[in-house]
Amino acid sequence: MPSLNENYQNLEESYLFAEIARRVNVYEQSHPGKKIIRLGIGDVTKPLTKKAIEALHEAVDMQASPDTFRGYGPEKGYDFLRKAISGYYKRNGADVDPDTIFISDGAKSDTGNITDLFAKDNAVLVPDPVYPVYVDTNIMDGRKILYMDGTAENNFLPMPDENVKADMIYLCSPNNPTGACYNKEQLKVWVDYARKNQAVILFDSAYEAFVSDPELPRSIYEVEGAKECAIEFASLSKTAGFTGTRCSYTVVPKELVFTASNGKKMSLNEMWNRRHSTKFNGTPFIVQYAAAAVFTEEGMAECRENIAYYMENAKMIADVLRKKGIPFTGGVNSPYIWFECPKGMESWEFFDYLLENAQVVGTPGAGFGRNGKHYFRLTSFGQHESTAEAMERFDRLF
Repeated sequence: MPSLNENYQNLEESYLFAEIARRVNVYEQSHPGKKIIRLGIGDVTKPLTKKAIEALHEAVDMQASPDTFRGYGPEKGYDFLRKAISGYYKRNGADVDPDTIFISDGAKSDTGNITDLFAKDNAVLVPDPVYPVYVDTNIMDGRKILYMDGTAENNFLPMPDENVKADMIYLCSPNNPTGACYNKEQLKVWVDYARKNQAVILFDSAYEAFVSDPELPRSIYEVEGAKECAIEFASLSKTAGFTGTRCSYTVVPKELVFTASNGKKMSLNEMWNRRHSTKFNGTPFIVQYAAAAVFTEEGMAECRENIAYYMENAKMIADVLRKKGIPFTGGVNSPYIWFECPKGMESWEFFDYLLENAQVVGTPGAGFGRNGKHYFRLTSFGQHESTAEAMERFDRLF
């Protein structure tokens, strides 16, 4: 009989979105014919852009010819895509070497898989509320998890506590679930803290394309010293609607070198390259070809059109919340709107109340941590018509 990873016993019984799906399914079965509007899971509804679709078709045709066929590709990703991403960073104010960029199939995958590089005795610091993957993957590994409070008092942007020592720090900006966004000065404080404590920041920038304020950073590498302490994860899921197409990229700077217990210097870039090439056969060529088209001038213009569409939805949601006097964050520089549950309700109670009385589905804040107990998240990724109808129902309800 094999010995099992008993850390799995420490996980919550049901993953957040699986529990949401279960409750909605129960409601649908007992209320046939009721129209349910889903503003919960952050999945996009706009189709892939014209430029991405054209590139996909071209890449498929290339696979049909012996002269242009591609089999196994480089595990790190094709040069044409990594160079395109490097150029994208440069246009947005960050200098990122293409050789430090690794192409993958999702930021969710890499934020979990990156833990392979770190020993089990590292202390992990995560914000609360937090994207569940950060917590669950480290519970699976048996690491000690420390929490920093994100509250209305600090605008859901916790800052370092010098009395807390951590080895791995998860930050997400623009934040999922709260929609809050760190400014450069705040990120500089985090970078200084990490360098002082020889910690590594695991920076999730999956929603960077939604930042419209030019004063706000879209990459942690816009901050001096970040390459010495930070790994960044980014994705085309929300930027270009690749939630079903699957393409992301992780940046592991070569400056990230630490001393092992035997005195040997170990490079996280080299370690991730070894891990990547050992456990991953690469993102499909046709997907990478389409991703490269996204980073062209025309491709990014199309993406900005889609993002503007979603941000109009965010404004609809924010306008109703403002009208009702309900405190919220997000909705600007972020596709998520995080608000305080009306009438003092707890978040799962409000989930059931909203589903029962308005047939609108959101995400209970409690699923993101104890500080989300009285909060709720709506996403702006629906269609205009469904979002407008959902907020009309919400308006009537309160």
